[in-house]
Amino acid sequence: MTPAPVDVLIRRIDPAVPIPSRAHPGDAGVDLVTTEAAELAPGERAVLPTGVSIALPDGYAAFVHPRSGLAARCGVAMVNAPGTIDAGYRGEIKVIVINLDPRETVRFQPFDRIAQLVVQRVETVRFHEVAELPGSARASGGFGSTGGHAGTDNPYAAVGPGGTADRKGQ
Repeated sequence: MTPAPVDVLIRRIDPAVPIPSRAHPGDAGVDLVTTEAAELAPGERAVLPTGVSIALPDGYAAFVHPRSGLAARCGVAMVNAPGTIDAGYRGEIKVIVINLDPRETVRFQPFDRIAQLVVQRVETVRFHEVAELPGSARASGGFGSTGGHAGTDNPYAAVGPGGTADRKGQ
């Protein structure tokens, strides 16, 4: 069963901006466009306006995610991905982009799609201070502690015929 849609109020700051929509049925995010032309040389960043502001219901937040196509084709990323829009924020949604391509300049025109917006329910939490946390299987392991990169001690890095790993020293 498909959950009921969440009603979100939207204000077009620029009346020509399309209401954000999904590119395909079932997509998690809606497309955001920029209202300004911009040119980013390699390493440059810019804050691009989207021409819209929203009012989310309490208990929700919107997250601005990068577009995979811009990253793959142009080397464009978001500096603070994902950007968080709290339920109480009423200002224009803006996207901080950076050109990570080492050689090519990236150009944006008005109404180019620059990011996607995902609205999600968020939990209200209450913190309880304790002297020690309960144990877990992971404990304090983090920052690559499970491997997964060819330059690390990864037991799955060299998988041989039949799916067996060729483990050095084993």
